[in-house]
Amino acid sequence: MSKRVLVVDDEQDMVDLLGYNLRSRGYEVIVALNGLEAIHKARICTPDLVLLDLMMAGMDGFTVCEILRHHPSTARVPVIMVTALAGEMVRLNGLDSGADDFITKPFSPVQLMERVDRLLATHGSQPRRPADGNWW
Repeated sequence: MSKRVLVVDDEQDMVDLLGYNLRSRGYEVIVALNGLEAIHKARICTPDLVLLDLMMAGMDGFTVCEILRHHPSTARVPVIMVTALAGEMVRLNGLDSGADDFITKPFSPVQLMERVDRLLATHGSQPRRPADGNWW
């Protein structure tokens, strides 16, 4: 069974780039274009990893990450924040919200895929739990 990666970004070009690179490595890709959709899809699909943009309208990536971390079905899913924001405070806030890794745009797709592979290898295969309907 291939690993599922939830790509969360409000920019279609970024979604396409990430999706292409993930599929070329054999991953199943699930897409969410905003934070609320990401939380909903994470509950339904229980991804093996989340690539999460920080700057999105409505609900930012920090909030999405915190919500995922506080729900039993997604609490242990690795999260890589992918963002155009740079700086030590942004990185620290991302890690404080529960992210496992942080990469700044623009980035090398090869480097990002290596990080994805590494995180999935170190987290092993997690059992997929059915959604319980409570996404908060």
